[in-house]
Amino acid sequence: MGIEVNFEGKIALITGASSGLGARFAKILAQAGAQVVLASRRIERLKELRAEIEAEGGAAHVVSLDVTDYASIKSAIAHAETEAGPIDILVNNSGVSITQRLLDVTPEDYAYVTDTNQRGAFFVAQETAKRMIARAKGDAKKQHRIINIASVAGLRIVPQIGIYCMSKAAVVHMTKSMAVEWGRYGINVNAICPGYIATEINAEYFASEAGQKLINLLPRRRVGLPEDLDGLLLFLASEESRFINGTIITADDGMSAE
Repeated sequence: MGIEVNFEGKIALITGASSGLGARFAKILAQAGAQVVLASRRIERLKELRAEIEAEGGAAHVVSLDVTDYASIKSAIAHAETEAGPIDILVNNSGVSITQRLLDVTPEDYAYVTDTNQRGAFFVAQETAKRMIARAKGDAKKQHRIINIASVAGLRIVPQIGIYCMSKAAVVHMTKSMAVEWGRYGINVNAICPGYIATEINAEYFASEAGQKLINLLPRRRVGLPEDLDGLLLFLASEESRFINGTIITADDGMSAE
């Protein structure tokens, strides 16, 4: 018996949706029938993505969100539910990085990475979960999904991005803590740890000599594409994943197996 994923009637909020993985996550959920709420600071990019989704027959909304600003988080999630309806699925995707040795990290550098990847991810999930839990208390059968986007760098050290590794390791443990505390309310919280994925942000690097050297060190001498995460995302967002909670799933083409 095959499994069909259909998100009609579902509302999905995707943070960091203006480019890269976030944009892909939004498109694939919209194609599966969800109304998607696109959230980030780059509103013009979100509007372009909304137009693409609508041109393909999907439904999308745009909200301004700065995950480093607690007031912005609360406002954006309230706006999302006003515009689209109660959030069923959160894809907690916003993330930044900086390349440097730990001895060169300044307080400003540290805050830049951790305020987005760690603090911001936590409070986006918390604010969304408060609303999910309030609804679950009125309907014990209600199912919600939170998918945190961590990284293989949260499971192993990657040179010169130590602060990023630390922040994503925090997301891994945050996911497990949320799963334990919120599971009783029908909220499944899981994390995806992607390996190297080619997006417009890193395309120039992977085409460079240094990037090619890195690729040659990978198990199958290749990097992934955003669409390589489609099936995993759809499964974790679906009701078929109801027994999957607090799980950290690596999608890195074997990189962390070495």
